[in-house]
Amino acid sequence: MQYTAGVGRTVAALVAAVAVTALATGCTPAGEDGAVAKPSTPPAGSASAKPVPPGGTSSPGGGTGGTGGTGGTGKPTPSEPGPGGGGAKACTIDQLKASDAHQADVRPSGTGTGAAIVSVTNTSKHPCTLLGFPTVAGAGNGSPGKNLPLATTHSGSASMVSLAPGARAWTKLTFVNVQGEADGYCVSGATPASFPTLVIGVPGAGSHQIAMDDGVFAECDNKVTVTAFSPTKPS
Repeated sequence: MQYTAGVGRTVAALVAAVAVTALATGCTPAGEDGAVAKPSTPPAGSASAKPVPPGGTSSPGGGTGGTGGTGGTGKPTPSEPGPGGGGAKACTIDQLKASDAHQADVRPSGTGTGAAIVSVTNTSKHPCTLLGFPTVAGAGNGSPGKNLPLATTHSGSASMVSLAPGARAWTKLTFVNVQGEADGYCVSGATPASFPTLVIGVPGAGSHQIAMDDGVFAECDNKVTVTAFSPTKPS
């Protein structure tokens, strides 16, 4: 009995010693195949932070961001135009100067004005755009309140005109022409009208008073047909 008890105490001491040794060395339990168990894969989102380039800021996905949308370079992307981008603005009254009119080569028969060509010039240092048809009125002896608007008919369609500095755009005014000699007459029976100057309204660019380069504007029925402003000079 003394021998059995001594053996039991010896076995217990050996088991305790093995346990202490295992704890001291940090050994992990073996798996069913006898191999040493490996550490488990870290959970998603616990990846180590990646280095951040200068000027950038760390993003939740581990990438970088910056002030210009291109990784902190500060440069605009192709979809974001830089300063000075975009098209020219519409012409203003301060940018355009209207020329005096001259009689058109192609005009209705008669002894009045028939048809006249008018141009506007971009006198500024910046490009601008022009779109549309002019309005026309007989000038009222220096008083805008006495201007006589003419009934206007549009001929053709309008398209955008880009005017570089110094470039011109034209429009053609075709009147109901005066017939006969002396004071003439109107086919409609109305009395012919004459104006030393006309007031041309330019879309978005104000009103401009013009004269004929030879004579006065003589017309019937206070009607005029106009073309849209165009970069091509009409005949």
